[in-house]
Amino acid sequence: MTKILLKGGNVLDPALGSLFPRHDVLIDKDRIVDVSATPLEVSGARVIDVAGKTVMPGLIDCHVHVLASLANLGLNALQPGSLTSIRALPIVEAMLNRGFTSVRDAGGADWGLAQAIAIGLVPGPRIFPSGKALSQTGGHGDFRPRSDVLEPCSCAFRAGAIARVADGVDAVRLAAREELQKGATQIKIMASGGVASPTDPIGNTQYSEDEIRAIVAEAEAAQTYVMAHAYTGRAIARAVRCGVRTIEHGNLVDAQAARVMHEHGAFVVPTLVTYDSLARDGARLGLPPDSVAKIESVRQAGRDSLRIYAEHGVQMGFGSDLLGEMHQDQSQEFIIRAEILGNLETIRSATSIAAAILQREGELGTVRAGALADLIVVDGNPLQDITLLTGQGEHLCLVMQAGHIHRSR
Repeated sequence: MTKILLKGGNVLDPALGSLFPRHDVLIDKDRIVDVSATPLEVSGARVIDVAGKTVMPGLIDCHVHVLASLANLGLNALQPGSLTSIRALPIVEAMLNRGFTSVRDAGGADWGLAQAIAIGLVPGPRIFPSGKALSQTGGHGDFRPRSDVLEPCSCAFRAGAIARVADGVDAVRLAAREELQKGATQIKIMASGGVASPTDPIGNTQYSEDEIRAIVAEAEAAQTYVMAHAYTGRAIARAVRCGVRTIEHGNLVDAQAARVMHEHGAFVVPTLVTYDSLARDGARLGLPPDSVAKIESVRQAGRDSLRIYAEHGVQMGFGSDLLGEMHQDQSQEFIIRAEILGNLETIRSATSIAAAILQREGELGTVRAGALADLIVVDGNPLQDITLLTGQGEHLCLVMQAGHIHRSR
């Protein structure tokens, strides 16, 4: 049986901001083939009564690290590759249970894990992998401790490393080409200092403009784009002017940088929940003291940044950026955002806007004929109660990915 008929649910169209009552949704194989206000009768279809519930697109998280099973990323990189991969399996299955049918991995996950999920070998969200993020020496992806002798970085070869070190225009061109050859669907770069890395202050800019432009050129040649870790207004504006399409985190944005983003049509992917989780559990879970000390400098600023982006018309995608045991907090991002942006805009960040970031508009993040059948059925109306999308999927009656029912009750 390839046809599934969801009967009588209230269909949420996030892009329109509308909830259409008592609609039927027909799925055939991996696609939605009809969304109808008129009741459908389909011979041979499996019929599921979803009356009174909300049928909406599967959720999309645009910033995850599924291979980060340890909060200390330096230690995470030292694990054997097989252990790193096996520890990722419950992480990705839990994401799917929460209703995240697609994720964009911001450093670490590779084509192999994405394929394992795509062919049904293991359950998990559809992965858009970045491969290894690109970092300069001493940048956010360089987890070598300070030393009088800097040994060559083995990060490019370790499964648990989220990034690799490359310096100079020729070297970053080659690194970008290698990640694309290995299956990256976009390229991730570190364009400023960060919290988790040991030796780079958050205010630092990273990579020269020539290096960033070279990476952008390689991505564009491969018909894709660059996403950049960046915190300050200076780092954000610099990266966007060099052609970067999405800014990750962006906590310390200012009005001028937000205007540059709007002018260039760049997206931002805030990741606010990770700072709450790191402040609460980071030290206990092995985050180095230098990293713990950085958290408060960006935590409240991240919440303030949402208003700056909204005021300047910058589209915001949903991101979580969690590590280790903190992955369980993924859906709490909805609560943080909804308090500032409202429920609808928060849902859009994880559906229609996220699909635009992935360059999959019309296929993901929507309930319409022709789209992939990535759907969740919510026991209630998340436009009224955003907590229905939180937790570990307790309020989800059904999770469907590409027409396959992963879980149903």
